[in-house]
Amino acid sequence: MHEVTLSDQPWQRIRIAEHSDRVELVLDHAPTRNAIDQQMVDELHAVCAQLERAPKVLIITGANGLFASGADIGQLKERRRDDALAGINSGIFHRIAKLPMPVIAAIEGYALGGGAELAYAADFRIAAPNARFGNPETALGIMAAAGATWRLRELVGEPLAKEILLAGRQLDAQEALECRLITEIHEVDALLPAAHALADRIGKQDPLAVRITKAVFHTPREVHPLIDELAQGMLFESDAKFERMQGFLDARAARRAAREAQAAQNPTGKDQA
Repeated sequence: MHEVTLSDQPWQRIRIAEHSDRVELVLDHAPTRNAIDQQMVDELHAVCAQLERAPKVLIITGANGLFASGADIGQLKERRRDDALAGINSGIFHRIAKLPMPVIAAIEGYALGGGAELAYAADFRIAAPNARFGNPETALGIMAAAGATWRLRELVGEPLAKEILLAGRQLDAQEALECRLITEIHEVDALLPAAHALADRIGKQDPLAVRITKAVFHTPREVHPLIDELAQGMLFESDAKFERMQGFLDARAARRAAREAQAAQNPTGKDQA
């Protein structure tokens, strides 16, 4: 029987390409400029459910020349107090941030409002030169309530976060790089390959060590160093730890033997005529 994968699902707001160690997710709904509406939220939850069961690196990017224009204003206008208390967007962004393996946001064009908050929830953000980040919610009579009030402050510092959240400032890609909101800038055609190159680097690490490091990284300061020691105790017992360390020692011994053999052939250290 054929196993149904994420790539097989009948998505309406996203496109998925699933690989052995990663999932590439493309926000793709041109009529709403990739707005994060209820249908997209539901589809993102479905992807998270699968990645919680079978952890992989997640790459999120956008189609139609942009990342995400924000929440669907038409739907947002009709939401009331109980909808806000339900945490529709904050819930999915929190779930994405808590995924076991790292999340990479590759941002082209606008990442505004909820789109920016989705990017803030990622572990890594890289961008094209035309990227723009902002949270214009206060201009619409609401606040950025899906993570920006605390994630953005942690990412760029309080003064700049307040300028973005309270005064409507938008950051271009160079400004985002300078304040370390993003870590790399790539031309549009090179953006997705750069995200996959970053995923490749993550893939060279031990998956369990990556998962535990990410989890420990996001724990409160008060639980350190105890949480580090407990987590390290788990990793010290893993098969990968013994295999990888033995591989390191074997490779180092091989390099040393090669240097000694070369020195024995040329004891004076001079090239033979």
